Amino acid sequence: MPYHTIVWDLNDDPDGNVRHCAEHGVTMGEVEQVLQRASDADLSRSSGRPVVFGDTNTGRHLMVVYETIEADTVYPITAYEVPRRLQ
Repeated sequence: MPYHTIVWDLNDDPDGNVRHCAEHGVTMGEVEQVLQRASDADLSRSSGRPVVFGDTNTGRHLMVVYETIEADTVYPITAYEVPRRLQ
């Protein structure tokens, strides 16, 4: 499901979601690409939060952990590159 609103913290917030993603080498744009066209969804084994999997424009396969704020609004927690899952 594509999300219409993605909530980001300030880039310089040391505890914010932009920094959490950047620590894993993932940009805001890549997170948005995956959230807009996720190929699979699940729950995080460690946090229990929803996650989506998908490919970026450059072919990286990412997992994005997020919280749902409203039906079409999400707050990404973090994201990182993962191996493709076997279907």
